[in-house]
Amino acid sequence: MEQATELNYTLRTDLAHEDVSRRKPEELPDVQKEELDIGGVRVQKTVIGETAAEKLKKRPGTYFLLELEPGDYHDSKTCRKIELALSEVLEHMLKNLNLKGKRVLVVGLGNVNVTPDSLGPYVLDNIIVTRHLFELGTVSEGYTEVCGMSPGVMGTTGIETYDIISAVHGQVDVDFLIVIDALAAASIARVNRSIQVTDAGISPGSGVGNKRKEISSQTMGVPVIAIGVPTVVDAVTITSDTIDFLLKYLNQEAFGEKRPAEMLAAEPLKRNFAEMELPKEDLREQWMGKIGLLTEPEKRSLIKEVLSPQGYNMMVTPKEVDADVEDLAKLIATSIDITLHDSYRNTYLSEKHI
Repeated sequence: MEQATELNYTLRTDLAHEDVSRRKPEELPDVQKEELDIGGVRVQKTVIGETAAEKLKKRPGTYFLLELEPGDYHDSKTCRKIELALSEVLEHMLKNLNLKGKRVLVVGLGNVNVTPDSLGPYVLDNIIVTRHLFELGTVSEGYTEVCGMSPGVMGTTGIETYDIISAVHGQVDVDFLIVIDALAAASIARVNRSIQVTDAGISPGSGVGNKRKEISSQTMGVPVIAIGVPTVVDAVTITSDTIDFLLKYLNQEAFGEKRPAEMLAAEPLKRNFAEMELPKEDLREQWMGKIGLLTEPEKRSLIKEVLSPQGYNMMVTPKEVDADVEDLAKLIATSIDITLHDSYRNTYLSEKHI
C-alpha cells in the first residue's frame, strides 16, 4: 500500500506550509519553521533550504502564510488589521532584498473570466500605478514607480504567460516583480482563508496540474515576490477531510465534555476541527471499518483511485467565491499600495476606521 501511495498520489497544494507540515522533520533537515503574531494575525514562516526544496519540488526561499478566520476580510476593522499584517510581511521582504523604493512591475496572473482564477487581474484593477506620472514628471513625493499588467492565460492568448511577462520586462526597466495568482490548497480549511507571500517566485497552474514555466528570479533575472490565495481544492481533499471531520465529531460526541451552551443550543455549534483529536484505532475501525485505519496518504490514494477514472476528482471552490475574491483582491491591493507608497501609507494610517 505504501508503494502504491507514493506512485499514485501527489499532494495538490501550492502552500509550502502544508507541504512541510505533512513531512517528518528528519526528512527536511534544512527547513526552519516559526509561528508569528503580526498585529493579531497568525503568520506561519517557513524557510526552505536546497535539500528540502528538491524533495518538495519547490523553490528554496522564505514563505509566509497568513491564516485568516472565515469572513475576516469582509469586516472593515478586521480587514484593516490583515492589510497591515500583510504590508509588514511585504515590507520585511523588500528590506531583506534591498528593494525598498525600487521600480516594480506588478503582474496579475489568472483568467478574469473564471472567478476562482480572477484574483490576480482583480488585484491589478485596484493598485496604484505611477510609471506614467514619473515619465511626465508630475508624480508627488513619497510614491514609488509602479507599473502593472495582466497577461491572461495561455488558453485565451495562445502565448505562454512567462513569454508575455518576459517580453514586457525586456521593454520596461524595473528592479523587481510582484506576482499575484490564485493557488490550490490541500485542506478545505485554507480555501479563501490564507495568503501566501514568498520570495521564491511562482509556477502558474502547478496546484491544479496545469504547470507552466516558472516566474522567479532565476528565470526573470530580477527578484520576484509572489502573493497567492488558495481558491480551489480537489475532491480527494474534500472527501479525505470529511472522513476525518466525521471521526473527530463522533469522538467528541462520545467522549467529549458537553458545555452548557451546546446542551441548550437549538442547532449544532461550530467546531474547530483543527484542535479536535481523532479517536483511537479500535474506534476508528469500529466506526469506519478498514478505511478508518488508513494513513493519510493511503486514504487519499484510495479516494483518488475511486474518483479519477470517472473524472470525478474535480477542483472545487466555495459558492461565495465571487465576494471572497473581490474582497481579498482589494485587501491585497491596499497592502501593496501602503507598502510601496509612503505617502499613501501615511494617508491610510491617518484615516479613522470605526
